[in-house]
Order: sequence, then C-alpha cells, then structure tokens
Amino acid sequence: MSVSNNKYKQTSIGLIPTDWEIKKLGEIVDYKKGFAFQTSQYKNEGVRIIRVSDTNAEGIKRDGNVYIDSVEAKNHKEYQLLENDIVIQTVGSRPPLYDSMVGKTILVNKEFEGSLLNQNAVRLREKNGNNYFLFSLFRRKEYFDFIETLVRGNANQVSITLEDLFKYQIPYPKSLPEQQKIATILSNWDAAIDNCKVIIDRLQERNKGLAQQLLTGKMRVQGFEKKWKLTPLNECLNFTPREVPKPTGNYLALGLRSHGKGIFHKHDIDPEDVAMDVLYEVKENDLIINITFAWEQAVAIVSKQDEGGLVSHRFPTYTFNADKAIPEFFRHFILQKYFKFLMELISPGGAGRNRVMSKTDFLKLEVKLPDVTEQKAIANILNTATAELSQYQQKLQFLQQQKKGLMQQLLTGKIRVNYER
Repeated sequence: MSVSNNKYKQTSIGLIPTDWEIKKLGEIVDYKKGFAFQTSQYKNEGVRIIRVSDTNAEGIKRDGNVYIDSVEAKNHKEYQLLENDIVIQTVGSRPPLYDSMVGKTILVNKEFEGSLLNQNAVRLREKNGNNYFLFSLFRRKEYFDFIETLVRGNANQVSITLEDLFKYQIPYPKSLPEQQKIATILSNWDAAIDNCKVIIDRLQERNKGLAQQLLTGKMRVQGFEKKWKLTPLNECLNFTPREVPKPTGNYLALGLRSHGKGIFHKHDIDPEDVAMDVLYEVKENDLIINITFAWEQAVAIVSKQDEGGLVSHRFPTYTFNADKAIPEFFRHFILQKYFKFLMELISPGGAGRNRVMSKTDFLKLEVKLPDVTEQKAIANILNTATAELSQYQQKLQFLQQQKKGLMQQLLTGKIRVNYER
C-alpha cells in the first residue's frame, strides 16, 4: 500500500517522519577491515587488490593495478568485495580533498567484484542488503561535517576510528520497501548521470581527434584542395598594445590559466595595490599570451565578456590580419600540442618564472596554415563539435544539481515516496 503519512517529529538530527527512526551506523551494518597485503605479494596478474590510492571521487580506478596470485587469494576470501559493497577510507588527508580524503566512500561496481580490499579501508554491508540507500546517505553534507569532527593525526595524514565512525546517526525508514524505493529513484538519477559522463568522455575524445586531424591538414574539409603554406606569425598577427593610465578606482584585471584553460577575471582590483602606472586594455578576438608561462600554454583568444579588462606588460596582445588568419581558427589551433612545443622553444631558461617568452621570436615562428576560407570551414566544424560537448556538460551539471536537491529531500523524508509494503 502507498504511504501518505506527512507527520514529523523532532530528533537529535532534525525533523524526520514519525514512522522513521534514528539509527547509528554501527547498528545497521556488517563490516570487514581491509587486509595489510605486502608489496612482496604483488603480481602483474591474478586477483586485483584495491588500495585506497586506487580510488577517487568516481569510484575505483582502472589503471595502476596490482594483483595477488590467484591461488594465494583463496586464503583471503573474507576480504573479497561484492557488487554494491561500500568502502570507506579510514586513513588519508583532511576534508575536503575528496580523492584522498579520510572518510571517502565508494560503491563497488560489478567490474571489481571479487577484488580484495587492502588496509586503511573498511567494507560495509547494510544488514538488510540495501547498500545503495546507505551509500546515498554518505553523499550528504552532514556526513562530511561529521567526518571533520573525527579526524586525528598530523596535517599530512589523518585517520578515523571505526568506533567513532559507527556513531554516525542516520535517518532510517522503518519500512524496507521505502528504503528500496528511495534507492531505486536515486540510482536511476545516477544512471542518467553516468550515461551523460560516458557521452562526454566520447565527445571529448572525438573532438580531440577531430581537431588534431583538421588543424594539421591530415583531414581536409570537402571542397578544399589548396596546399597549406608555411607562414610566419608576423604575417598573421600584429602586436597591438593599448596603453592606458592606471585607473583611479577599482577595475577588472585579467589573468591567464596555463595548459590552454583560458582567461580568468580578477574583479575590483584596488589600484593602490598595483605598482605599475601603465596598464593595457584587451579587446574581443585579441590573441593574448602570458610571457612568463607561455611555455605552459598560457595563451587564449579574448572573448566578448573579457573585453575591457586590463593586463600588465607581461600579457602582450595581438590582432589578426584578416587576409591571413582568423581568431575562430586560432582559438582551436593554439590548444594543440605542437603550438605548446613552439612556445617552449622560444621560452629559454630554467623552470617557472625564469622561462620568459621572447616576443620577437614569437612573431618569427612559422606555422602551416590553410587559406582563410578553409580556416573558417575548419573553425565551423570544430565550433559545432565544441557546442555539442558543451550541451552535454551543461546537462551533466543540471542532472547533478537536481539529484543533489532530490537526494536531500528524499533522505530526510521531506519528500515521501509511494511504495508497496
């Protein structure tokens, strides 16, 4: 029968439905600590050993595998993991560095069933078999706040005890069918999220290959046959500094991330904190470089929302000669490994701030380019591919946000589900 009880009661962890109860984690789980396998036991094949370093926010990694001999593994069956087991890391870093965080939880998927759990982690199984419901409770902010109260140890490595962990208080529906219904709803959302992630991974791989093929001429756009020409950048770009006096009031400053990750904004910069008397304005479609970290691919094309931002002399800006090159094409071209290699060549010296790019040598670089008409055709293809990827990335954010809100409502009983007893 369906549930229509909307009455609530006050508890030590807040309001919960009157037909729910508060349980301590230790009351509802069976557990097994991981075994301290020795590195001398590791093999290149056999039964997989799962170490805490083999896990991250997404679950168990597929790389960096270590194994134990299959025959020897039979002596450690009690440490085997099953599908939907919950693994909690008991030694690690302080929150919120989740990948290595003490208290991190993962749900074992079928791919890793039969693997053996190493030390510094514990395996949990909900006594009624409803592990997914329990795992969902470990994704709530309340759980992470609780873990922060338990950590012991120095700054580099901390730990939690099972005695403390098992005191974690959980809002617990008395009805197993209600637990199962909640778990089903949340697992369906997770399935949609995982499917979206798979599509994103495939699109990223496709776009990477497509860009590499199109931007090197290995793949030609239909209808174009002209030979690409080796062209010095001084024929494509003009050094265009736009000197302005330092503002008298707060202003927008721009910075450049390394590894082609684009421009970031620094709002409300106080001119009193800036030693320079002269700054430089950027405009849409400028090519901008951080000469200090050009060797790390700190380069970008300025977008409309960046226009009007100010930079120092260490961020030279260039405009395009429209008959030789277009920003739409270079927006993709500057992200290629070959362009990074060229930046390294003209950034001599040691590591970090000692490797300053030569602006003179930059304009002397020669790159193989198609004519502007083909550049536009290539840019259109890559822009379409990028837009498709962006749509799925936005969809993923939406699904994750919606699931987060729904999870909070379902796991506290603020939204009740219909279920059959």
